[in-house]
Amino acid sequence: MEYTALYRRFRPTTFGEIVGQEHITTTLRHQVMADRVGHAYLFTGCRGCGKTSSAKVLARAVNCLNPKDGEPCNECSICKAALDGSLTDIVEMDAASNNSVDDIRAIRDEVNFLPTVAKYRVYIIDEVHMLSPGAFNALLKTLEEPPKHVKFILATTEPQKLPATILSRCQRFDFKKISEPDITKNLEKVCKECNIEYSEDALNLIAELSEGAMRDALSILERCSQGEDSNITEQKVKDLVGIPKLEYISGITKAILEYDVSKCLEISNNIILEGKDLTNFLWEIIKYIRDIMILKTTGNVSNIYSADDKKTMEELTKDVSKDRLLQIIYTLSDLENELKWSSQKNIIFQVGMMRLCSRENMSLAERVDNLEQKLASGNFTVSNSTKSQGGSGASHGTNNNLFSTSSAQNVDKVSQNMNKSANISLSSSSTKESSAGAQSQNSKGTSGANANFWPNVINKLKEERKAMLFSNLNNTSAVMLDDMTVGIQFANGLNSFGRAVIERPENMNELKRLVSMECGKDMRIKIIDNHENKKAENSANKLDLGININYID
Repeated sequence: MEYTALYRRFRPTTFGEIVGQEHITTTLRHQVMADRVGHAYLFTGCRGCGKTSSAKVLARAVNCLNPKDGEPCNECSICKAALDGSLTDIVEMDAASNNSVDDIRAIRDEVNFLPTVAKYRVYIIDEVHMLSPGAFNALLKTLEEPPKHVKFILATTEPQKLPATILSRCQRFDFKKISEPDITKNLEKVCKECNIEYSEDALNLIAELSEGAMRDALSILERCSQGEDSNITEQKVKDLVGIPKLEYISGITKAILEYDVSKCLEISNNIILEGKDLTNFLWEIIKYIRDIMILKTTGNVSNIYSADDKKTMEELTKDVSKDRLLQIIYTLSDLENELKWSSQKNIIFQVGMMRLCSRENMSLAERVDNLEQKLASGNFTVSNSTKSQGGSGASHGTNNNLFSTSSAQNVDKVSQNMNKSANISLSSSSTKESSAGAQSQNSKGTSGANANFWPNVINKLKEERKAMLFSNLNNTSAVMLDDMTVGIQFANGLNSFGRAVIERPENMNELKRLVSMECGKDMRIKIIDNHENKKAENSANKLDLGININYID
């Protein structure tokens, strides 16, 4: 007996057998039962989701001699002839290879003839978006007003390519991707009928790899079931599909998160030497990082991961932000697009991996987080020359849980160097506005009374080990701008790194808390950068040319 592929052998023959499209099959059955079947249908959706199968079932249902609840009986002479392909009244046409005007004109001529055996002549045009513009124009009139004995069923994966004149003449049904549980359930049914041994993890993996396409799932299942050992395991699926081991995926992800270039190159070399498909590997990394982000956000993760895998993922989530994970996903997606058009995929892949591991690509927020983590984990000793702000207070001894003024100054130098090349882009129009605001702030600052409590705030930051805030506020002064606002003055200017540290919500809240405690009421904080105000004032005095001016600190 001739071998038949699984996806053909298990093609649905009734609406009830079509998986995951109940919202469509229910409507079609009711139309058949009420004898209110339209003259033209458009079935759209991803590959392998049941469009063509539904079209064939509908074609048999409208012609069946003994329909039952809107379903074809598949037992009468019409149904049997349709199933074995001998019924000439049901015409299947592939528009990908028959897309010319002459092909459509042949259909236009045929529709004038009555069906030979069946009640309706049904035309199923698959991949209809491949028709040429001339072919679409030739189809328009016939599609709008066909003879009563003719039905059209169009199927496509890209409905956006169809002219609006075609879309408006059809009843449109959008097929959705089949859910993974539905695919897994159907695969279990196929395995039992074919006496195929399987593991539940393997079927879950196949369902995930199919991306909502039942045909793809059956094709993967068929490939895995062939050979001496027909038992389907998760590792067997990964080997046949070409998915790298999870230890490679988690290893390279860890290397990226830790900026470990050498480890990243080592793993990527192993992947290349094993002949794994780099596009599939990138897809797996993206999916893995997505799952890490879901785990970090919701605490849940897919069941395809073992307990040890989940533990590894939890460790990776500890020292990484969601913004960093999103940045990696976007970068990997761009790298995937680059690979499609490159003839040197290995080189492009490894260069992209090295770029991800480069600390030069760290955002400003990541630099702040990275420096704070180093400060939190380090031990700082207090030198004998430690002096408190404004001359008040004294050294706190040699307790290594505190940090010295000299250490804080070193931190400040590091923060300034890290942002030495940051560009602050100001348009000439907005520069005038900021200059006016700066002058207003300066006038308030000079006329306001000094905030004598400010040294106490600085000392409390030091005592509470707020290293980043202390280092950036150590040489500042404060004035009362009004009864509810305290202005922090930066006589030597404030770089963008320092501003990012201070303006972080948690740091601003801490400053407001300390200042409000000193003042005995709720206070607001305003940053006054004298250095930036001078630049804004100079820029405002220049001719407004309507161009953007970049200032480089």
